[in-house]
Amino acid sequence: MTNATLETTALSQPIYVGIDMAKESFVWNVHGDRATGHASNEASGFSDLVAALQDRPVGLIVMEATGGLERSLAVHLVGQGLPVAVVNPRAAREFARSMGHLAKNDAIDARALAHYAQTLAAKADQTGVRFAVPCAELEALQALVLRRAQLLNMRTAEKNRQAGAIRVLRASIQAVIKTLDAQIAQMDRDINDHLDTYFKDQAKRLEAIKGLGPVTCATLLAFMPELGTVQGRRIAKLAGLAPLNVDSGKSRGTRHVWGGRSLVRCTLHMAMLSAVRYNPVIKAFHDRLIAAGKPKKVALVACAHKLMRIVNAMIRSGQPWNDQLHMKAT
Repeated sequence: MTNATLETTALSQPIYVGIDMAKESFVWNVHGDRATGHASNEASGFSDLVAALQDRPVGLIVMEATGGLERSLAVHLVGQGLPVAVVNPRAAREFARSMGHLAKNDAIDARALAHYAQTLAAKADQTGVRFAVPCAELEALQALVLRRAQLLNMRTAEKNRQAGAIRVLRASIQAVIKTLDAQIAQMDRDINDHLDTYFKDQAKRLEAIKGLGPVTCATLLAFMPELGTVQGRRIAKLAGLAPLNVDSGKSRGTRHVWGGRSLVRCTLHMAMLSAVRYNPVIKAFHDRLIAAGKPKKVALVACAHKLMRIVNAMIRSGQPWNDQLHMKAT
């Protein structure tokens, strides 16, 4: 084989790119190359990266979720027809350590992410791997739901401070809590208005399920776009509701749920406190688990898991909630 043939073969092979993001710039690396590139985190830098990659087929580009710093670049790359995955930083770091990348700097992180890109691209199940640019209506719903969760966390923090605050601080804390209460109420109205305007049919179908209110429905519509497109077991895992084994040899550890989309999991957990009282299907399932000796928290997670799979089947089939039908499966 000639050198020219080798070069042609190399250029035809897909490349895997890792990008380490920062506020003002980013470092990128092609897996297998020692050299790294550096560009500004703005339109000109995005164009420089695309130009550097344009002569070779890109298998996958991986970057970490960094609180939104990565979003503009990810959207730009997808708009150029390039495959992108925005991954959990913890998963990326654990992969890097497993590959022997114990030190950490921008260049090392970019190389580790490039290696991770090659591994992710080889997965048979690509569900939830590729970054998809949401439509404007979905993006707005995600922002509203996320902002509401942020406000709730802020209010909880202030209430925790209030418990041990000296008298001179109490008025200030109470004023902040009052402001946050008003903001949360306004956010609830904004979410309801947005659902009525853009997601009326989907929201109506979900809100017909006893125990699911507007906030839970909005959270599912915003952060579970895979509903109705994947199998029930997979949707439960994406929501962080699938019990994970902790076994080794003859040892059988306690199953735990973790990972997945924490906002979805937490929202469903709160919804189950209502569903086990007012939803006959979930109540019957919950009561059976409690009668079998399951701890209350385990029963609540199992109820959330079951409801998530039912909702997934409803969305896929286009059928409304049916107490009699779902009771038979309980």
